[in-house]
Amino acid sequence: MASADGEPKISKRAAEKEAKKAAAKAAKEKAKIEAAVKPASSGPSAPVDPFQQGWLKGVYDEKPVKDVHTRFPPEPNGYLHIGHAKAITVNFGFARSRGGVCNLRFDDTNPTKEEERYFTAIKDMVYWLGFEPYKITYSSDEFDKLYELAEELVRRGKAYVCHCTADEVKKGRGKLPNGEHGSRVACAHWSRSVEQNLADFRAMKDGQYRPGEAVLRMKQSKDKLKAYANNPALWDCAAYRVTKNSHHHRTGDKWRIYPTYEFTHCICDALEGITHSLCTVEFETLRPAYNWLLEALDMKIEGSDEKGPMQREYGRLNVEGTILSKRKIATLVDGTTVANDATMSWDDPRLFTLVALRRRGVPPGALKKFVLDLGVTKANANTATHTLDANIRTYLERTVPRLMLVLDPVKVVLTNLPDNHLEERDVPFDPKDKEKGTHKVPFTKTIYIDRDDFREEDDPDFFRLAPGKSVGLLNAEHPIRCISFSKDSTSGKVTEVLAEYGADVQPGKARIHWVADSPAHKSPIMAEARIFNPLFKSAKPNELDWKNGGYHENLNPESLVVYPNAMIESGFGYVKHNAPWPKEEGEAMGVVDKSSVRFQGLRTAFFALDKDSTEENVILNRIVSLKEDTGKK
Repeated sequence: MASADGEPKISKRAAEKEAKKAAAKAAKEKAKIEAAVKPASSGPSAPVDPFQQGWLKGVYDEKPVKDVHTRFPPEPNGYLHIGHAKAITVNFGFARSRGGVCNLRFDDTNPTKEEERYFTAIKDMVYWLGFEPYKITYSSDEFDKLYELAEELVRRGKAYVCHCTADEVKKGRGKLPNGEHGSRVACAHWSRSVEQNLADFRAMKDGQYRPGEAVLRMKQSKDKLKAYANNPALWDCAAYRVTKNSHHHRTGDKWRIYPTYEFTHCICDALEGITHSLCTVEFETLRPAYNWLLEALDMKIEGSDEKGPMQREYGRLNVEGTILSKRKIATLVDGTTVANDATMSWDDPRLFTLVALRRRGVPPGALKKFVLDLGVTKANANTATHTLDANIRTYLERTVPRLMLVLDPVKVVLTNLPDNHLEERDVPFDPKDKEKGTHKVPFTKTIYIDRDDFREEDDPDFFRLAPGKSVGLLNAEHPIRCISFSKDSTSGKVTEVLAEYGADVQPGKARIHWVADSPAHKSPIMAEARIFNPLFKSAKPNELDWKNGGYHENLNPESLVVYPNAMIESGFGYVKHNAPWPKEEGEAMGVVDKSSVRFQGLRTAFFALDKDSTEENVILNRIVSLKEDTGKK
C-alpha cells in the first residue's frame, strides 16, 4: 500500500517497532563508546574495579592493612616493554584502589649494565601511563645499610664467603657435566668460622679479590649436607659478588662489591615499609628465599606476613608474534638492517617496547585498558598482536577526531567547475560525537584522491572511480564521474583524472575521501606517512635462530612501507593544536609529545605524529589499521 505521493505507508505499530530498534541501537552504541574510552579501573561510570575483585582482592584480604604500600622495582639496564605496562598498572593501581601509595624503585645493583637513559625512560613511562610515584628510590640508597646487614648475617652464622669456581658451585648444587642432576653437597667453605668469613668479606669489600674469586653466599641449608628444601632458590644463593666494572653512576668508586637481587630486593622492601610486594610468577620460587632472609635478620616473623612485606605473584603479560627479550631486541638495534636500508632503534614503532608503542601513537589509556581487560590472575596472559591491535582500534575509534588523508595522491580536475570555485564544507570531527566540534574543509576545482580509489578499466565489482563511472565524495554535496585520464610515459602511472561534478551526475555506490587544492586554506598539508607491518614473517619469532643470526632471513622486507607524498586536509592544524584527544592518563598531567597528536584518517587508518616531525616536514606513523587483516588470524 502506498500514499498519494507514491511513498510506502508505514503502520503505527511498525513505526513504534522501528523507533524501539533505533533506540536499542543507540544505547548499544553509547555503551560501546563508554567501554572504549573508560579504562575498567577508573572513572565514575566504571561498573567494576578490577582491583576490588578476583586475585587482587584475595591478595588484599590476606593482608588488609590500613596503609597499603607497594613498589615498582625495574632494573635500569634496558627499556621497558609492554609486559611492564602490566607490572606498572598492577602495582600502582593496587595501591591507588586501596588509598595507598606506590614507590618507583630502581634496582640499580649492577653498574656494568646500567645507563642514565634507562632511568629517564622508565620514569617517563610510569608518568605517561598516568601514575605518580609516592617516592622515587634507588637500591643504591641503601648500600651502606645492606652491607651492615650482610655483616650481621655473617655474625649470625647465616652467611659465608665461598671461593669455589663456577663449575664447582654447579657441581655442589648437583649439576653434572653431562647436564643431569646428582646429589647436592655442601660447599667446602661452608663450615668456616664467623671470624674467617668476616675477614674474607671485608677483604672482598677492600678490593683484595677479583671477580669470581670470592662470593658471599647465604647459609640457607639447615645442616652441612641436606638442602633446606627442593628449591634452587634456597641452595646457598649469592648475596654479594665482586664486579668487573665497579664504578657506579650514583655512588662512584666507593664500592668494589655489589649485592645481588636475592639479597637486595626483600631487604629494600622491608626498609621502605612495603606491605604488598607484587611480582610476576617466575619469582614464586624465590618467595621462600625472600622470607628466609627477612626472618634471618628479624625483619619478618617466621611463617607470618604480619611483620614485614608479603610477596605474592601474578601472571605475566606475553604478546605472541613479537619479541620482548632485551637481548634479542639489542641484537636488532646493534646494526641490523631491517627495511629501506635503515637500522633500528629501541623506539622503532615496529617493536613492543613502551617507548616504541608511545612513538607509534598508542594511547596510554588503551594500554591500561588492555591490561585490565585481560585480567590479573596467577595464570600468564598470553595474547596475540592482532588482539592488542583490536583493543587499540576500539579505543581510538571513539576517542580521536577524523580527518581526510590521501596516502598516494592522484590529481582530479573537475572540468565543469570554474577555476576559482571554492566551497567551505562544515565537517564534524566525529559524526557520532558532536562534542568534538566541526571544522571547515575547502572544496575546489582540483582535488586529490587515493590511487587505490581509481582503476583504468572498469570492473563490475569495483565501486569507486573508473572511466565513465561515478563515485560519491565524503563531505561533498555531489558525486563525480570520470571523463578521461592521463598517464606518465615513464612510470606508466596515472597522473591526472578529468571528471565532472554536480547534481546531474549519477550517484555511485560508494563514497571516497579526498583533499582539495586550496592555497588560501593551506590545503593540502604534505606529509610522509609510514605504515608499519609485522617485523617478522614468522608468527613465532622467539623460536628463530637468534644465536647464529638465523633470524635475519625471517625479517619482513615490507615491515615498513613509506608514502612520501601523502596529503592531509586543513583540519589537521586544529587537531594538532588541541591534541591529545582526549586528555587522560599521563597526558592529562602534561606528559605529552608529538605522538599525542592522533587522528583517524577516514577509510585509511589511525595515525599519529612521529617525534621527528617538524612544521615543514610532517611525518605520520600508522598506529593501527581501521580493520583487522584476516590474514593475521
